[in-house]
Amino acid sequence: MRESNQLKECQKLWAAHKYLVLSKSGTIYNEIREYLKRENAQVRHVLTLIDQARTLPENRGQVCNAFQHIWGYFKKQAARDEKAEFMYCLEQYRSGQAEQEILLGAVRKLFAVYPNNYLQQSHLLFGEQDETVASRYD
Repeated sequence: MRESNQLKECQKLWAAHKYLVLSKSGTIYNEIREYLKRENAQVRHVLTLIDQARTLPENRGQVCNAFQHIWGYFKKQAARDEKAEFMYCLEQYRSGQAEQEILLGAVRKLFAVYPNNYLQQSHLLFGEQDETVASRYD
């Protein structure tokens, strides 16, 4: 594959997996971001880093960070009560009183009201069964 095609495919892959990676490891997230600044980025290397992130155990702090980033897509549109509900779910999860599904449910509810093409690609929210808690709601 030509370098420009490789980079384009890497960026497409990154768009789909960035929040999944962020929910697992800020370090790997930053490593991929920096790697994609190179013109000779290779899909194989990006996939390897994504796979490394997938194998990591759940880290509530990382998951909260990822969902806070996702919240950024809704914060200007969401009503006060929608923000309160999302923040409540985030705190419930952060404190160990709820599972990750509560965050997914809150985001899906927002997504139904405020669709977003970029987030629609997210494997964390709408990905394959082995990648996301989304499959638990299907």
